[in-house]
Amino acid sequence: MYRSVLLVIFTVSCGCSSSPGVSSERSFTIDYKNNCFLKDGKPFQYISGSIHYSRVPRFYWKDRLLKMYMTGLNAIQVYVPWNFHETLEGIHNFSGDRDLEHFLDLANQTGLLVILRPGPYICAEWEMGGLPAWLLKKTNIVLRSSAADYLQAVTNWFAVLLPKLKPWLYVHGGNIISVQVENEYGSYYACDYNYLRQLRTLLLVFLGENTILFTTDGNTDREMRCGTLGGLYATVDFGTGDNITEAFGRQRQFEPQGPLVNSEFYTGWLDHWGDQHANVDTQRVSRGLAEMLTMGANVNMYMFEGGTNFGYWNGADHDTRFRPVVTSYDYDAPLTEAGDPTDKLLAIRDVIKLYKAIPLGPMPPATPKFAYGLVTLKKVGNISSLMDTLSPMGPVQSQYPLTFEDIKQFYGYMLYQTTLPRDLSEPTPLISPMNGVHDRAYVSVNGRFQGLLERDTVLVMNVTGRQGDIVDILVENMGRVNFGSHINDYKGILGNLILGQDVLNDWKMYPLDIDGAIAAGWPHSLNKESLLNLKGGLSVGPTFFMGTLQPNGVAWDTFLRLTDWTKGQVWINGVNLGRYWPARGPQHTLYVPGPMLSTTVPNNITVLELEGAPAHLRVLFMDRPLLKVPDNKL
Repeated sequence: MYRSVLLVIFTVSCGCSSSPGVSSERSFTIDYKNNCFLKDGKPFQYISGSIHYSRVPRFYWKDRLLKMYMTGLNAIQVYVPWNFHETLEGIHNFSGDRDLEHFLDLANQTGLLVILRPGPYICAEWEMGGLPAWLLKKTNIVLRSSAADYLQAVTNWFAVLLPKLKPWLYVHGGNIISVQVENEYGSYYACDYNYLRQLRTLLLVFLGENTILFTTDGNTDREMRCGTLGGLYATVDFGTGDNITEAFGRQRQFEPQGPLVNSEFYTGWLDHWGDQHANVDTQRVSRGLAEMLTMGANVNMYMFEGGTNFGYWNGADHDTRFRPVVTSYDYDAPLTEAGDPTDKLLAIRDVIKLYKAIPLGPMPPATPKFAYGLVTLKKVGNISSLMDTLSPMGPVQSQYPLTFEDIKQFYGYMLYQTTLPRDLSEPTPLISPMNGVHDRAYVSVNGRFQGLLERDTVLVMNVTGRQGDIVDILVENMGRVNFGSHINDYKGILGNLILGQDVLNDWKMYPLDIDGAIAAGWPHSLNKESLLNLKGGLSVGPTFFMGTLQPNGVAWDTFLRLTDWTKGQVWINGVNLGRYWPARGPQHTLYVPGPMLSTTVPNNITVLELEGAPAHLRVLFMDRPLLKVPDNKL
């Protein structure tokens, strides 16, 4: 009985027809009677793909959008990461790679409609799910809820963001056809309907009463129940492993009439450090897409191009343990991290051809790649010897350790410093008793690297030294949790560290502005005498290295491989490429977009190696990525 009812529903959804007397004015609406969208009064089915402008260099936005259009897509789905635009409270940045309106304009010029997902929370495997870390300055804040302090911050943000977006609504001549409220809220423990009501009100006040607002939730009853609300069109998301009929049947339980919508049909999946590289079978993607389009469903493919978690923007999961996401967000998507068409893209285009006309002309080619070869780096110095450069404001002092958020050092690294309270001639355990190192701490005594502590994994290590020796603990923020109940993810040393029987105290904490120093030219701006004194050789513990890639007349995309290096961060010409960790994998190369490189002057390379650099100190620029563990290392 249940299946026969569903078949009737799906048959009706495919029979959408224009109603008599519909206005010919520019409009985008839901036809509940005929179970479809109406665009300018005519039935409309969108075939969409997700792309994140925050993960693609501005120079390549047009290229990626054109490839999506030539595949046959008529829409794209776009997240707006709040923390990308308001990294510091009250300071908003919509320029350069953050120029959202320019991105919308390019999509409009290309002929792509936009399904907008402005949050405030977006998940997206993005740092803290797009929420700015400065929210955590209020230690008892309840994120993603109707709590007054959180809602006030959201209101202030929407008062800046939404007026910029209103002119881009389709009814105003733009290309935004619908706007998501929050993101998969049903998967969050709070289940706060007042929060959803407040967001609905804010969006309608700023965007207009006729704006189509929708929700997206996972394919379970609990998620749909807690994530949906009257006045918000309920959509579902699911991948190739789900039964499509049952999934849309669940949407129908909460949205009995209107278009069928899969807001996230998964073409691939994310990678965590230590995982195997994700892969989703192309034939399964093609079959699932064809089945949904035959039903008349509207489909957004997540992702169509994933891009890159440059800098510190990767998120993390925390189910049984903390699992940070890798730098690459390739996602096994139809367009690669570098925007190259794949067999999966061609298969998707072949499916779309069966349901609608696709643009005439060839698919734009892959961007050119170049293998620039080997570059040998030189040691600059260990991080604790560079505080005058990296922490010009000096330390914050406290009896007990403070968090990153306490000191407003929201991303990257901070150096904690104290002294040994007594002689330790024998190895003595340094313990994080409450699992309070978030996320990874590199411990040196008098400049000698002694080991590390790692969240959920390594809670004790041994140290030796003499009373009064300086203890340097460099703590790395590996990315805040972006999903689930652990998004209040404070960083740094969150509780006391115990050394033998002693509680370590009298701390100096140095917030490190590494990105600011490198963007200003350091260490390549060192005087010639200093540069001549730089030497190679073995190095353990947090240490900076530098080198140059000489120009050769081309600035093409390339991929940086740090063979035999352990873990760290890389900058090219002052731009933070992200984290490398070949010792854990699966990712073994970092994507270097060609526009970052110069064809006329030497390209500056800066590496922060956190554990141990190889004796050869070489890095390799390749013409292809390596996103999985090589077969000979399995």
